[in-house]
Amino acid sequence: MLFNSIGFAIFFPIVFLLYWFAFNKKLQSQNILLLVASYFFYGSWDYRFLFLLVFSTLLDYFTGLKMYESENRRKKLFWFWLSVSVNLGFLGVFKYYNFFISSFSDALTGFGFQVNPWTIKVILPVGISFYTFHGLSYVIDIYYGKIKPVKNFVEYSVFVSFFPLLVAGPIERATHLLPQIQRERQFDYQKATDGLKQILWGLFKKIVIADNCAQYANQIFNNSASFGGSTLAIGAVLFAVQIYADFSGYSDIALGASRLLGIELLRNFAFPYFSRDIAEFWRRWHISLSSWFRDYLYIPLGGSKGGNWMKIRNTFIIFIVSGFWHGANWTFIVWGALNALYFLPVLLLNKNRINLEIVAIGKFFPSFRDIINIGLTFILTCIAWVFFRSIDIHHAINYLKGVFSKSIFSKPEIFPKQILFLVLILFSVEWIQRSKQHALQFDSKNLNPVLRWGIYYTIFFLIFWYFGTQQEFIYFQF
Repeated sequence: MLFNSIGFAIFFPIVFLLYWFAFNKKLQSQNILLLVASYFFYGSWDYRFLFLLVFSTLLDYFTGLKMYESENRRKKLFWFWLSVSVNLGFLGVFKYYNFFISSFSDALTGFGFQVNPWTIKVILPVGISFYTFHGLSYVIDIYYGKIKPVKNFVEYSVFVSFFPLLVAGPIERATHLLPQIQRERQFDYQKATDGLKQILWGLFKKIVIADNCAQYANQIFNNSASFGGSTLAIGAVLFAVQIYADFSGYSDIALGASRLLGIELLRNFAFPYFSRDIAEFWRRWHISLSSWFRDYLYIPLGGSKGGNWMKIRNTFIIFIVSGFWHGANWTFIVWGALNALYFLPVLLLNKNRINLEIVAIGKFFPSFRDIINIGLTFILTCIAWVFFRSIDIHHAINYLKGVFSKSIFSKPEIFPKQILFLVLILFSVEWIQRSKQHALQFDSKNLNPVLRWGIYYTIFFLIFWYFGTQQEFIYFQF
């Protein structure tokens, strides 16, 4: 069930009405409703994978209790590694088995050995990377004594499978989401209306921007050998916009829908393409994943406290693992390594935390220096996105060779003026609203009601106008 589908437009209002009008008297009833709705939502993709979701939930719930009850460290460590190994084992089989066996076979072939690898034909369960990381954070936090295990199975199950974030995040923490599930929730009109606005903006980004950019980006990437450098450059930019509008659009809808149910999710995007360096970009892009790797991988490895060698090692580990998390393809690993290379100069020069405030705060226009830094960061990011989008490394290298050729100065064969104009609208609105949580979070006291409602109706009209065949969100494949 897609957020941008008629099915969800029917499903969510039903859940909302039952949640606040039929089950609002008792917290347990609301949580049971959320759990049933979440399993229905997930089962609509492929009911066969519900077993995997339920098994993962049972595993982490049970091992969490056993760890807490263990009287000695050895038993505690046993239950901890049982949960981690089984969770990562499922993820490895479904997502990475074929990659590893094929890579191993290619390596042996390179040394002259002929092998016929045994691969498996399996569909990647939607959202497995996300709900696996939910469970892992819960188990890790219990092991290190940061939280106590939840005894109510329904409450824990809702934490793992809450439908707005189930298939593409944000990746929640037990310390943030579980307390909200465990306490009574009251309907808040202001938060509900703000949630509706964020949903509206998310649908605009997905349907109007991402899906339209995808048509041209796919055409250019799939036929890259037929186009000159200027067209290839446009294709790279369109994909950069597509993946941002697609993924942040999903996050906006997830956060908005959750707010309508009285639950606040972690912010996942903070206008990342206005970043002035790559460190700032990663503080603003897919925030829940970046912070997850920081807290559960980078810091335990020593973070930035050691010498330069440790900083370099840990930086490459976290970015390469982040790339590998996205998929079983060398292109994702190169994408991660490339971002590590971008990040290292900033880190080694101790400039990774110089751009903590919002760009041009209190001003309408950025400084010339900010413009240069934003432009350079965006170009570097687009180069990395080429590897992310390409079929294989050979395709990515040839694509970039085409971009940085003499034909970059030629007239582009494809120049979608209408789409580029819509992209300009997207970033103009987000620039004006860059100090807010989302682009439609207007201050009603300072904005004329006619203008404000005109913006809402215009966006609604554009969504209706461009609404067509529902396209899956990019991050469903991860």
